[in-house]
Amino acid sequence: MTTARTTQAKAAVPHRGRNALLTVAVPLMLQTVTTVVALSWRDDLPEQVATHWGTDGPDGFSSVVGSVATLGGTLVALALTFWAIGHFWGQASSTRRLAAGVSVGTAVFLGGIQLLTLAEQRGLEDAAQAGDVGFALGVSLIAAIAIGVLVAWLLVPGDVVQAATAPVPATAPRLPLPEGERAVWIRQVTGRSGAWIMVVTTVLTGPMAILTAQWWMLTIPAALAALGVTMLVWTVRVDARGLDVRSAVGWPRIHVPATSVEGAEARQVHPLHEFGGWGWRTGVGGTIGIVMRKGEGIEVVHSGGKRLVVTVDDAETAAALLNTMADRAR
Repeated sequence: MTTARTTQAKAAVPHRGRNALLTVAVPLMLQTVTTVVALSWRDDLPEQVATHWGTDGPDGFSSVVGSVATLGGTLVALALTFWAIGHFWGQASSTRRLAAGVSVGTAVFLGGIQLLTLAEQRGLEDAAQAGDVGFALGVSLIAAIAIGVLVAWLLVPGDVVQAATAPVPATAPRLPLPEGERAVWIRQVTGRSGAWIMVVTTVLTGPMAILTAQWWMLTIPAALAALGVTMLVWTVRVDARGLDVRSAVGWPRIHVPATSVEGAEARQVHPLHEFGGWGWRTGVGGTIGIVMRKGEGIEVVHSGGKRLVVTVDDAETAAALLNTMADRAR
């Protein structure tokens, strides 16, 4: 039996050159600037600089060269990882945006921490006298998120809508509708697993921030709360226009036009095994998943070698209706 998964076209990942530029070249350029500035301060710094902080202040030390080398090696490894994600799995723009935004944001975060903590140690005889690291962490985190988001949305091209070139497989499920009759299928899906993750993170980081006076840590539950508003409740709709999946606030949103659908089917979804977790995810092979729970879901193959998986009840009806609408759109 032919299924949506077996009819997926093997398409090249677009914009690989831009992916390499944003995931590797830009982060390494930022790291080079960080290295040059850090080494230019070497004569003003203690022989061993603070590189790690505990609740009572600095508790880890290294030479400036060692600190820069460690950061550089870490950043190179991360940049290559994000490059590989965008290069091999970046059929969808959301994956390429994630890879580019996180890679550049990570470079900003690590470089910011290093330069701000070293700047505070200039002129000290002993790095143990260095002050609190909270300011450096907070500023670096905010800058990393802001710059990463700007890079992702402004510099990474979106998806180009392409019409499917082949008919929906004859064996794919259909919903019998008389010619000219219209139908709409709508369901809502919520993510209890993601909600529990946010609750646990808030419970752990909130008291810790208060006890240690590391107020920057409160940005973590605040960011998770904002993310939760946009990611925990989704509305899934199938009609003559195709498949539309949008969050409770209207963004983010994924729309697959009926003209682009190559096939749809219902299947069982395993979030951890296939996507490594819950939420808006990228799985092996570049599959985009909006996976709120384990269980029933719809899988849609659409033009450009892209796949979308959404966990939702009554997925069989949704897949059958979507295939019918795709037939009509040909």
